[in-house]
Amino acid sequence: MFTVDNLIADCKKAVAGGRTAQAEVRDILAKAVSEPGQVLKELGEPDTGGVSKLYDSEELTIINVVWGPHMTIMPHNHEMWANIGIYTGREDNIFWRRVADAEDGYIEAAGAESLGLKDATTLGRDIIHSVTNPLSKLTGAIHIYGGDFFRVDRSEWDPESHTEQAYDMKKNLRLLEAAES
Repeated sequence: MFTVDNLIADCKKAVAGGRTAQAEVRDILAKAVSEPGQVLKELGEPDTGGVSKLYDSEELTIINVVWGPHMTIMPHNHEMWANIGIYTGREDNIFWRRVADAEDGYIEAAGAESLGLKDATTLGRDIIHSVTNPLSKLTGAIHIYGGDFFRVDRSEWDPESHTEQAYDMKKNLRLLEAAES
């Protein structure tokens, strides 16, 4: 049965194991979201957008992300591996790549993946992605990162010009928290 304490313990053990940590954590997350009712029972039914820290250390961050209806977060990177598991709703990701020899870190679209209920996926350390909740309801997802998500320098890209700038954590957290149900 899913509990936050078990998720944290299992992920910490996987990360301590080293080389296959991301794959092991993805399997742990996939098992957790395979029973979305248990996740909802433990975390509660989402009623507003936002980010809740479940665990945070230098090696591992686990957060509960609730996307507001129809909201989009601009392209950004993490500078660490990530795993995403959906326990309610849907999350659409557009993947981006840097354009060779472009000034200002210009990016272009390079692919997409739609994650629905019970889906779990991995993102590599160098992935750039934007996220949209295409639904008229809140989407709940557990995001697990192979590092300290809240304290690493990273980038985001302007959604219109596609130029790189410093990631603004406070701005993005406010966007999530301002999302209406």
